[in-house]
Amino acid sequence: MSGALKEVRNRIKSVQSTQQITKAMKMVSAAKLRRAQDAITQMRPYAKKLQEMLSNIVSSSDGDVSMDLAAERAVEKVLIIVVTSDRGLCGGYNSNLIKLAKQTINEKYTEQNRKGNVQILPIGKKGFEFFTKNGFNVINTYWDIFSGLSFEKVQTAAKYAMDAFAAKEIDAVEVIYSEFKNAASQVYIAEPFLPVQKINSTDNKRKSDFIFEPNQQVLIAELMPKILNTQLFKAVLDANASEHGARMTAMDKASDNANELLKSLKISYNRARQAAITTELTEIVSGAAALQG
Repeated sequence: MSGALKEVRNRIKSVQSTQQITKAMKMVSAAKLRRAQDAITQMRPYAKKLQEMLSNIVSSSDGDVSMDLAAERAVEKVLIIVVTSDRGLCGGYNSNLIKLAKQTINEKYTEQNRKGNVQILPIGKKGFEFFTKNGFNVINTYWDIFSGLSFEKVQTAAKYAMDAFAAKEIDAVEVIYSEFKNAASQVYIAEPFLPVQKINSTDNKRKSDFIFEPNQQVLIAELMPKILNTQLFKAVLDANASEHGARMTAMDKASDNANELLKSLKISYNRARQAAITTELTEIVSGAAALQG
């Protein structure tokens, strides 16, 4: 019975050590989440207004203005930007993003994928590793953006997509990321990045009649790439906050599970100890009875 007691004791120590790690990781993620949440909260209204302005400009412009980044053409080649995390231990966060990416390819770009015309631009180590191991056509230049996250780093990835689209090497670009709602809730999104989306005539939003200074052509050429850079940066900030929220939630649940397991193990330990004591008492009583006999 002492062997069983030792085994349970070792398991209790192991679970307690794991619980200390999960609690520490939860606290670290909570601190990082606060900063990431502040960043995306401040960025979101600005990015939303810029996106509305861009869609309005594209929808309102006349045909004389050249807008390479808004040109709609038959989709032969596709680029999908998938924003995952660098590290794991964040529940189903990365697996849900990868699942959405595969679902998007299978549902929207089946023919292009069959011809080998779907490229993946992963941002985040987990996505890079998955798509590389599974034989996808991966652009391996921008996956480490989260190591020292900055607007300039995200801008290089956005510029790659814009240059490829303008050169007609790519006909459509989509971004797959997690939109941050709160620590326990993320929304996994696949949204078009290029060509720039126009406002549908069925939308309630009215097209704005802009006055351009110095002129429409110069302003659009200058403004459009900057707004698209901002849109991708917003998606990356959303993903950053979502990752920390998902990890904090996962570590909280892991700590709760450790508590439940500890309760169960302590009950098992007490039962084993009581059984050992009962056995020893029985042996002592039996021995005393034999001596008296």
